[in-house]
Amino acid sequence: MIRQAKGKTPRRPPPKKTSNNQKDPVGVYCRVRPLGADDDECCIEVISNTTIQLHAPDGLKANRNGEYKETQYSFKKVFGIKTTQRELFEDVAKPLVEDLIHCKNGLLFTYGVTGSGKTHTMTGSPGQGGLLPRSLDMIFNSIGPYQAKRYVFKPDDKNGMEVQNQVDALLDRQKRDSQTTVPKTPTTRRLDPEFADMISPEEACKADGVDEDSSYSVFVSYIEIYNNYIYDLLEETPFDPIKPKPPQSKILREDQNHNMYVAGCTEVEVKSTEEAFEVFWRGQKKRRIANTQLNRESSRSHSVFIVKLAQAPLDADGDNVLQDKNQVNVSQLCLVDLAGSERTSRTRAEGSRLREAGNINQSLMTLRTCIEVLRENQMCGTNKMVPYRDSKVTHLFKNYFDGEGKVRMVVCVNPKADDYEETLLVMRFAEMTQEVEVARPVDRPICGFTAGRRQRNQAFKEELTRRLEERGGPVDGEFPTVLNQLLQSFPPLPPCEISGPNDDVTLPRLIEALEKRHKIRRMMLEEYNKTAHMLKSVLQEQDSNIVSKENFIQEQRGKLGEKDKMIQNQKNEIDRLEKKSKMLEYKIDILQKTTNIYEEDKRSLQQELESREQRLQREMSEKRRMESRMQGIVTDHKLKWEKECERRVNAKQLEMQNKLWVKDEKLKQLKAIVTEGKTENRQPQRPSREKDKVPPKRSASPSPVPTGPPVRPLHRRSHSAGGERWVDHKPTSNVDLDTVLQPNIPNAIKVNAPNEKALSKCDKYVLTHQEVASDGEIQTKLIKGEVFKTRGGGQAVQFTDIETLRQENPAASSRKRRSSESGPDGEPMEGDWTDVETRCSVAVEMRAGSNLGPGYQHHGYPKRRKP
Repeated sequence: MIRQAKGKTPRRPPPKKTSNNQKDPVGVYCRVRPLGADDDECCIEVISNTTIQLHAPDGLKANRNGEYKETQYSFKKVFGIKTTQRELFEDVAKPLVEDLIHCKNGLLFTYGVTGSGKTHTMTGSPGQGGLLPRSLDMIFNSIGPYQAKRYVFKPDDKNGMEVQNQVDALLDRQKRDSQTTVPKTPTTRRLDPEFADMISPEEACKADGVDEDSSYSVFVSYIEIYNNYIYDLLEETPFDPIKPKPPQSKILREDQNHNMYVAGCTEVEVKSTEEAFEVFWRGQKKRRIANTQLNRESSRSHSVFIVKLAQAPLDADGDNVLQDKNQVNVSQLCLVDLAGSERTSRTRAEGSRLREAGNINQSLMTLRTCIEVLRENQMCGTNKMVPYRDSKVTHLFKNYFDGEGKVRMVVCVNPKADDYEETLLVMRFAEMTQEVEVARPVDRPICGFTAGRRQRNQAFKEELTRRLEERGGPVDGEFPTVLNQLLQSFPPLPPCEISGPNDDVTLPRLIEALEKRHKIRRMMLEEYNKTAHMLKSVLQEQDSNIVSKENFIQEQRGKLGEKDKMIQNQKNEIDRLEKKSKMLEYKIDILQKTTNIYEEDKRSLQQELESREQRLQREMSEKRRMESRMQGIVTDHKLKWEKECERRVNAKQLEMQNKLWVKDEKLKQLKAIVTEGKTENRQPQRPSREKDKVPPKRSASPSPVPTGPPVRPLHRRSHSAGGERWVDHKPTSNVDLDTVLQPNIPNAIKVNAPNEKALSKCDKYVLTHQEVASDGEIQTKLIKGEVFKTRGGGQAVQFTDIETLRQENPAASSRKRRSSESGPDGEPMEGDWTDVETRCSVAVEMRAGSNLGPGYQHHGYPKRRKP
């Protein structure tokens, strides 16, 4: 038996996807918006239904030949300024909705410069509904008769759907009806005028080939991507007017099928177009409030409206949804309104607006990079990694580019001359995008039940209802219950096969069973007659009550007519107040915009004032630093020249004493020759300089005569070295100094930040701290301490010592004594050997018995001989 070595748990392999070699290019469409009233010059011309031409506006720099360059770009289809919303929907979004109903995903996003008509294309206006309301209307027109009851399908918070039984769904519906905060179906109350009449009835469309043997439910969610953070626009959070809390960002996760989704995002089940569009406008209003509070425009963020369609087959009876999660198919359609692409140099954005524009341009640049890498991998056969994770937008929709659905893009352009350069970049990106091919999504498997189950079940119910109405029996599905009770009350018939002419058992047994059935039938008829008489009496009572009720209704109708008149008068008053309210809202908007302008000017002036104050503080601190540094330099120079003057005076005195001694010796010799003649020639003794001269001031360290080659400087070990274990805390912000004075602590645990694990293993602690000295140089301090355990089981540090390491520039002015001047006779002066730098770079050889000691004959004068 071979035992496998233990290792890491292998990663679960992804589910095998059906291989599909067929690919479709990304469908890129172009829509040109009309020119505004103030825009006279146009830089875009529609040549055909697939081609547009861009020409540079007047005043733009010409090319090398002195002519303006005209470029043409081709798309799958170009929609001119006279294109209606319905025509755009028929060509772009309708195929995606049909794929959604047939269990296929789709992605549709609008792209362009700010003010090019992206939001109008996606949302539309009253009477001119955009792609989003028309898609919702087509979905509900197609699956309306086949929708499941509310809460039959329930999200499992893992990007999947569960099927609840009838009891649990009924309990959830009752719980929803009992909550007063949940509004009723929008069709029973007045619609918001902002999204009323978005689509006229004659423009409604319907998908073909809807599976009638399946049950459907629609779930919608609405998110916003702002500064690379994801926010749920449908999340209901309590509002605190005193201290409002900012919205919480959501994270992206991967489900079991390796599809990306927003974790914790609100998914609302909707049953009609009006209800779905009301949910959308609820998110839009929340987005507007957030834009007003944060003082930002709506084009500063990406909005994503996700429509999920859950469908599951009916059971074999065709009455209820099949209770099998594996048979549930969930398809989704993402409608994305990307933020506007613009140059910050043209908009002159500053502060927070500049950061917003940078984040938006960064996310759009990531989208372009992903498209470029996909195109390069497909055209050149490379296998480069696509940087989906660099942006939340690309990371969320990476599955679509990997073959999980169709991708469509509507490029919106504004033909005015001011947007020419941005429009040129948009066109280049669109031209590159339509060269990318996406794998065609495969068809989902179909369950093995026979088709037509819903129709047969409906026909059976209608036939039972018709027969029961003819017999005066129960209605609305009560017949199956009565039929089952009748069949269960009768005793079963015995076997009726006669074995022979002498069989005396079969017939008596059959007669007995039939008599029992006859007896039961007679009892049921009696019970039926009793019930009929009782029901007749009840009906008579009900007839009398109905007559009285009708009289009461007539009275109430008269009162109702009076109330209707009052209601009409109140409606007229309400209309008048609504008009007045709209006028006041318009004035409030104008005042709010004026307030925002003043607030923005106030913030800009305040920021400028703060920046100038900071600049003034920096200049003042720099001035104080320069004053302290200049004072130190003046003090150093003063001390240096005082010592230099004293040294020169001492040297001059010694020189004069030597000359005087030489003259004295010559006179003595001449006198001895004259007076004595041949006397014993005694060697003259030179007076000791240590006795006669004025002792000069010496440096703090000896200055020996150089007798050997320079000695290589060695590294100095820190006093912290020892047998203990040390925690060497060196922050990452320290600057490396090129000096030999470096602390060397063997067997130390080096950390960037102290932690309990490292402190528990050591009994010493040292912190390397750097700061700027008064002369502007960097000095390093080693702050040492002892580690001991606390009563609570932790670690504590008690600081005991501080060592200071400092680096100085010898070329700069400092307080070191250094002099390399020569004397008047060219001989080196005292400063050559008393200088610290010279002493540190010269080795001195000392012999045993030598009378040269520290500071003795350090001037290096040659020994005088007898004249």
